[in-house]
Amino acid sequence: MLQIENLSVSVDGKDILNSINLEIKEGEIHALFGPNGSGKTSLLMTMMGFPDYRVTEGRIIFRGKDITSMTIDERAKLGLGYMFQRPPTITGVKTRQLVELCAQDKTANVEELAKQLNLQSFLDRDINRGFSGGEIKRAELLQLLAQNPNFLLLDEPESGVDLENLALIGRLINDLLRSDLNFKNRRAQPSPKAGLIITHTGYILDYVSADIGHVMCNGRLGCSGTPSVILANIRKMGYEECIACLLRSS
Repeated sequence: MLQIENLSVSVDGKDILNSINLEIKEGEIHALFGPNGSGKTSLLMTMMGFPDYRVTEGRIIFRGKDITSMTIDERAKLGLGYMFQRPPTITGVKTRQLVELCAQDKTANVEELAKQLNLQSFLDRDINRGFSGGEIKRAELLQLLAQNPNFLLLDEPESGVDLENLALIGRLINDLLRSDLNFKNRRAQPSPKAGLIITHTGYILDYVSADIGHVMCNGRLGCSGTPSVILANIRKMGYEECIACLLRSS
């Protein structure tokens, strides 16, 4: 579904991603680990097409189409969906209006979608204005439910969320990706989805089952493997060992 080939990226003339190669197949869910400032969010924002992130080398292929030079809205229409770690507050635009714009199916019942996330009373409030951390993440997920993208880019969905909200968010992400199914059964679905989830703590993986994990350090992808094994090693030895391992292999 998605291929990243030898991707290097700069922001304001500073190199932030170096020679990234990644392939995610239909039905696959990948987890991306890494210390703060390692380039995880930069990778997702580049994949989504944010203009500050300038591709200096390589390309991004989505469902057989080169999207490297496409705008954000063009990528969204092709089926890419993004959950921000820290989305902005937008005064003067109601949550209901944004969800209606996101809806792929224009007959979708916004009230019913909001009910799944206990957000009915938030629909006529300005986007994210006065929302708690958990309410912001639920509002982000509401937009994704309406958009129903083929590929989900999730930037630390557990960040700033209490346990009750995390359980609800995890369950809905699980429903969107059908991570309760194994890879073979996921691919057999009528419209199999795929996803890339950034997680610093790994808590979201208690609810969403990832197939492959990757570690990013200093703008480069290091090891890949079983997410639970990678996470256990990170918890035991810290990211310092990941950085040392990457240096030894370079």
